[in-house]
Amino acid sequence: MRVPQLWLARHAQPLVAPGHCYGVLDVPADALATAQAAQRLAQALPASLAVWHSPLQRCTQLAHALQAQRPELHSQPDTRLQEMDFGCWEGRAWDSIARTDIDRWVAGFATHRPGGGESLQTMLARVAAALQQAKDTAQQKHTDVLWLTHAGVARCVQWLLERHHQAPCAAQWPVVAPEWGGWVCWPLA
Repeated sequence: MRVPQLWLARHAQPLVAPGHCYGVLDVPADALATAQAAQRLAQALPASLAVWHSPLQRCTQLAHALQAQRPELHSQPDTRLQEMDFGCWEGRAWDSIARTDIDRWVAGFATHRPGGGESLQTMLARVAAALQQAKDTAQQKHTDVLWLTHAGVARCVQWLLERHHQAPCAAQWPVVAPEWGGWVCWPLA
């Protein structure tokens, strides 16, 4: 019997200045790149699957573009699939954030709230809850699951599936994530 897959698709390149912090900052993605990503994804996806997306507009754009390609794929927004909230760092150039503030975040990687926003521990908890729902859905409906989401969420899923028993630390945190408009698949066993 085939093991259902979790497809993690990342939004297209956002329209934000390079070198700026954006997590929950609600910026749009490049429209042409979004259409191209949706076309590639529509061709790669299986015949039927359950679809959720981050409600941030760069992911909502991808959800709409994908549904234009594959009308049967109705996507539901899920706030648990949002990128990390960087608080007052949102929209700022990374090099304008005090090095001591970044060092505090790295030192307390799991529990520190960068910019007063969200801790990684909090983000992991919400992604873990969404991941459990994805597993339950896959098991009940015998189908794959697609999330239209962000690099941070993809890294959280990787951590949860590979190192769920360990507390996250900066030195071991996954740095690889799907490219803009790309995706990765994980078995939902």
